[in-house]
Amino acid sequence: MSPGCIVVVEDEESIAAAVADRLRSEGYRVEIAGDGLAGVELCQRARPDLVVLDLMLPGLDGLEVCRRIQAERPTPVLILTARDTETDLLVGLGVGADDYMTKPFSPRELVARVGAILRRVARSAEEAGAPPRFRVGDVEVEPATRRVRRSGETIHLTPTEFDLLTCLVGHGGTVLTRQQLLAQVWGYGGGSGARTVDSHVQALRRKLGPDLVRTVHGVGYAIDAGAPEPAS
Repeated sequence: MSPGCIVVVEDEESIAAAVADRLRSEGYRVEIAGDGLAGVELCQRARPDLVVLDLMLPGLDGLEVCRRIQAERPTPVLILTARDTETDLLVGLGVGADDYMTKPFSPRELVARVGAILRRVARSAEEAGAPPRFRVGDVEVEPATRRVRRSGETIHLTPTEFDLLTCLVGHGGTVLTRQQLLAQVWGYGGGSGARTVDSHVQALRRKLGPDLVRTVHGVGYAIDAGAPEPAS
């Protein structure tokens, strides 16, 4: 099966070309847009499997591009940014991005993260014995449709947020380190990426309530709403 199509939205031509060349060397079909509006239009035409999106773009900035892409159809987005503040990253995740990398970045790590995101998206809810629906506190989860409701209201989670939630729930309150979560949810190891985990946990708390995920300082995170129960 073809690795799929990736759109790179990046106004620095040298970076766009380097990213595209590296992804093409891995077998991906890659198309490039040099500004925000062109990126939105390209995504509408190409319907990519994933978008690599610079945060700082002329015209429409990366956050608005991400909003428009997600409004058109759910599409995995990997943000590239020279900014590394918590607010910027949380806003990016809040509008539908699945992961982010700060510049300068390793092309090898970029490929690893792209592959991990695409594997997560392709992963269907075929986990053996998984109930069609289950509830944790006031949060109801449907693995087969990847839908989440809180107190009856549908909540949009990105593919990464959904996988992080189900990973924490699946361990039934056991504390998982950031490294364990990076390996099990993101699909890569190493010492980097702790802030990625922290940002996604904060996004889950913002969307599903502050008490759902418990922080164990110096260790990691655990679900904090009791064992999951099959939803009626």
